Amino acid sequence: MISAYDCLIIPVMTEKTANSAKDSVYVFKINPNATKEDVKTAVEKIFNVKVCKVNLFNRKGKQRTFRGRIGKKESSKFSIVTLAEGAINFEGGI
Repeated sequence: MISAYDCLIIPVMTEKTANSAKDSVYVFKINPNATKEDVKTAVEKIFNVKVCKVNLFNRKGKQRTFRGRIGKKESSKFSIVTLAEGAINFEGGI
């Protein structure tokens, strides 16, 4: 089991996620070894909210070319967290 602060890496703040935050849906980049239970307990512990649902997805790293050299962007894992009620305030950080 991963600790709460090691589970969540960073919240994803884009225009699309900002609009979904009105519906109590938040997106986090998470540790690749984290499970749904790890994410749920981490969000509940850090932000003092009640989590209703957690969805996970992996984004595979893609191959990119820069100045004729081939490289690869890293793969990452994300979670979509739906809250039962309330909101998360990110001003204090994670």
